Amino acid sequence: MRLRRIAIGFAALASGCLTGPDYERPATPVPASIGNAARATEIALPIWDVYFGDTVLGGLIDQALATNRDLRVAVARVEEARAQFGVRRADLFPSFDLNAQESASRGPVLGAPTSIVTRRYDVNLGLLSYELDFWGRVRRLKESALASYLASEEAGRAFRLSLIADVANAYYSVRSLDERADLARRTAATRAEARRLIERRVDAGVASRLDKLQAESVLESARADAAALARQAANARNALAVLVGRPITLPGPSGAALDDLPLPALLPSGLPSKVLLNRPDVLQAEQNLVAANANVGAARAAFFPRVTLVGTTGFASPQLSGLFDSDRRAWSFVPSITTPIFNGGRNAANVDVAEARKVVAVAQYEKSIQQAFAEVANVLSDQAYLEQQYAAQARLAASQDERLKLAQARYDAGLIGYLDVLDAQREQYTAQQALIEVKRARLAAAAQAYKALGGSQSVGVARAP
Repeated sequence: MRLRRIAIGFAALASGCLTGPDYERPATPVPASIGNAARATEIALPIWDVYFGDTVLGGLIDQALATNRDLRVAVARVEEARAQFGVRRADLFPSFDLNAQESASRGPVLGAPTSIVTRRYDVNLGLLSYELDFWGRVRRLKESALASYLASEEAGRAFRLSLIADVANAYYSVRSLDERADLARRTAATRAEARRLIERRVDAGVASRLDKLQAESVLESARADAAALARQAANARNALAVLVGRPITLPGPSGAALDDLPLPALLPSGLPSKVLLNRPDVLQAEQNLVAANANVGAARAAFFPRVTLVGTTGFASPQLSGLFDSDRRAWSFVPSITTPIFNGGRNAANVDVAEARKVVAVAQYEKSIQQAFAEVANVLSDQAYLEQQYAAQARLAASQDERLKLAQARYDAGLIGYLDVLDAQREQYTAQQALIEVKRARLAAAAQAYKALGGSQSVGVARAP
């Protein structure tokens, strides 16, 4: 086995190739298209401020990208990886140091009556230990460091993309909770007025005390709901402020806040799976695989001789005044070659470790693609079914509005009891709250689509047919 590896190494040296396997991208472990295969379309996604089209949300995202502390950590880690790559890349080049020194000693000298002081002055330019990279070990390590740096860059881009989507989701949650709380307050005000009317009817003897108690019950229920939703809205504001990194100011509830927010255009019903390869998390996993593959080559190169050069050139003199005279030149050159003979199987174990880590990296890369496929498929299905749900919920809310008007009119005419009015009120309120939530879900699905498709460097949007 050792002779075989040595033979491979000499063949690599003769051909100028690097030791170890060159990187090849694994096959994509998902179908060729996502969603409707017959209508799979590749398109360009616009930049986030154009995609969302909301000036308030755009300002919040700008602030988050500038002040979010977690993003600062991610950026710093990218800079750290870049510096580490610079350190590894420097190993490809020889290092030179300029050294100047004086040495002095006092001691007895044979034949001299007293001890004397001897001095020596040296100035030299030294070549530090420089490895001639015959087998590509240093180049493989540099390749691994570059891939690790690129992986950290993709991790930073993935975090940035997640931050944009998180801010958008938090913003939509705040606006929807504001609208729901405002609906609950308006409902409570309407029910308070209805209770006053019931009290007059009770005083006039045309309504029962039970009607009054039922009116009070639905009134307090609306007030409790308004308080609960206001609390949730305040908490959602706090969460958004943490994402943004500073206190925020949003427009107050308008009664139809989500209707005023632009809804990003719909995606096509089908997308080619190759768009997944542009997602930053997938690119990060691939760069980790590239690094693992390069480390296999570096580990295999350890089986072959290592040639290093050490040398100095300069001047040496017992007197400082004559240090740079031509006859004071001095140099040394110490090339060396180190061949592994026996190390208890350490090199073979290092190769096994590197190859096992490559297997792990391949599996993680394939898993990242599968997860990306599932996320995009979910986005497409959410988009399709939320449109249907929204249309049905809007019709339901309109129907419940009409039902409440009819029930109130029939009660005023004495044709039905107040319990029928209460049922209509509850159903109408529930339908309106559900409609607001569906509006929020549509906006949240659009934010998730931007993240799932990798932002503006991947695929984009097209109007629904």
